[in-house]
Amino acid sequence: MSEKILVVFPHPDDEAFGLSGTLAKFVAEGAQVTYACLTLGEMGRALGNPPIANRESLPLIRKEELIASCQAIGIQDLRMLGFMDKTVEFEPKEVVDAAIRSIYEEVKPTLVFTFFPGYSVHPDHDATGASVIRVLQELPAEERPKVLCIGFSHNMVQDNGEPDVSIDITNYLVQKRNAIAAHQSQFQISEMFGNEDIHSEEVKQRFGKEKFWTYSFQ
Repeated sequence: MSEKILVVFPHPDDEAFGLSGTLAKFVAEGAQVTYACLTLGEMGRALGNPPIANRESLPLIRKEELIASCQAIGIQDLRMLGFMDKTVEFEPKEVVDAAIRSIYEEVKPTLVFTFFPGYSVHPDHDATGASVIRVLQELPAEERPKVLCIGFSHNMVQDNGEPDVSIDITNYLVQKRNAIAAHQSQFQISEMFGNEDIHSEEVKQRFGKEKFWTYSFQ
């Protein structure tokens, strides 16, 4: 049976940097992917270089960038939940949880990706991951899907060990590059890949694996 995957992140571009190669691989293998993006990243400071947005136009531009990124990856089902950027941690927990629970109950995923709460640097990241964990914690253990987390705080490995899941995405680096490039108001693709051939051994060595921590509910 094909995987049914639910991805829950707070910002446009979280999917591109964190797991676009992994998602492209799963999609190619027949997975159905639903991406719940809590905000439009409308409070982001970057406006493009040179600027392609202003404070008023940024939400619409980031929405279009998010759609383009999902198309590059092959994500079939994008949900934009309408929370305000940089305020997820201040939303009533029951409101955020209800939004995520509703999608979970509809999709019934076999695999969930989110941020590792407490180890993901940005308050929106941590609040989103914490909400996902609260919702799944409610389920009987035997019904709970596997949860793979991204974490990158300085003490992540110290506290949780090395990531236990490593996915080879060398055949999906084009999709990863295109997903990141879609977010041009926030990032110039040359900053990451430079002018190197996407198929070069150096690029494969640097970007050819995406790594995750399996969340333990114990």
